[in-house]
Amino acid sequence: MKVYVTRRIPENGIKILQDAGFDLKISEKDGVLTREELLSEVKAFQPDALLCLLTDKIDAEVFDTAPIKICATYSVGFNHIDLDAAKERGIMVTHTPGVLTDAVAEFTSAMIFALSKRIVEADDFARAGRYKGWAPMLFLGMELKGKVLGVLGAGRIGTRVAEIFHALGLKVVYSDIAPNERLNQMGAVYEDKDTVLKRADIVTVHVPLLDSTRHFLSDNEFSIMKNTALLINTSRGPVVDEAALIRALQNQQIAGAALDVFENEPEISPELVAMNNVILTPHIASATKETREKMSAMAAQSVVDFASGKTPEHVVV
Repeated sequence: MKVYVTRRIPENGIKILQDAGFDLKISEKDGVLTREELLSEVKAFQPDALLCLLTDKIDAEVFDTAPIKICATYSVGFNHIDLDAAKERGIMVTHTPGVLTDAVAEFTSAMIFALSKRIVEADDFARAGRYKGWAPMLFLGMELKGKVLGVLGAGRIGTRVAEIFHALGLKVVYSDIAPNERLNQMGAVYEDKDTVLKRADIVTVHVPLLDSTRHFLSDNEFSIMKNTALLINTSRGPVVDEAALIRALQNQQIAGAALDVFENEPEISPELVAMNNVILTPHIASATKETREKMSAMAAQSVVDFASGKTPEHVVV
């Protein structure tokens, strides 16, 4: 079986593929393949299995260049893969859910602390040599205890974030397609999206990117949020209408934002870069050694299981 990996992943996953005896090819490029490079590599190698990343657009054109039977993505999300095209061609698609719950929840929590306490602003201020002595009104932040955390999307990650901040004394309100019994038992309140946005002092987004969630937050949503509210997005960039977010920040409809993902990744709007009440990180919420190795092993094992006639554990289609 021929397996093409579109970018080097942690070595434990590579070893799993090597130990299985596959004819293995790993992209030699230290970076994201261009569209032309991806098509050229797949066409030249003719793999039976494709192990891709979320930065690769995998569609009918890619599938039709080789006898691909399985596409295993090294990611939880799979919006970069044309599932209809895969299904039409009988191609199995797998992903790597569950393994990054704690990593992303912890990162989200760190973003909430950093933004509410203005840590990045203060760090820049001190590094620039502007600290001339203590002052009582210098970088006043938000005290979290007693505030309302609004969670949009109560899956694994959203639930874990809610648990962390409930333990710290925040009230939790959340929205999802259905109530979450675990959150309800904790005392969290299930509401519709607009009610969550109106009540929350901090809004954290944990919904998948689907047609129904693209621009899930736009002008209307920002207009009903508190002008003291903070927005955290560690899900997918296009879930937030970036132009609308910029307007909301410029018009002081909300107080700040912390973003790990962007609508036109890796491009970041220069307006956001210029704002000192916005924290920007390069899509690293799941970037822990433990998580990335688990993802690598899971993606590789999906290919091994498929090749041996077993059904992989996490099949999308």
